[in-house]
Amino acid sequence: MSGTTTTVNVRMNAELKKQAEELFEELGMNLTTAVNIFIRQSLRQGGIPFNVSLDEPNRETVSAMLEAKRIARDGNVKGYRDLNALFKDLDA
Repeated sequence: MSGTTTTVNVRMNAELKKQAEELFEELGMNLTTAVNIFIRQSLRQGGIPFNVSLDEPNRETVSAMLEAKRIARDGNVKGYRDLNALFKDLDA
């Protein structure tokens, strides 16, 4: 890489920028250095250097959660308070 630099403009919420600047200052760097670290790590890893995921569960997980609720409320489904009894029935 050459030593030439360029300017990149990024739009973000003013409060978000303020919080980021305060955080990075505590870490001994400025926002520019933090962005450069992010870009370099992205290039090294060939992608975003951390997991990017939705805060909400996907359709399959929601379906499993609803099924678990249904089973938990079903009086005809046997429940267990003793782990050994559960394993015994699973082995049967």
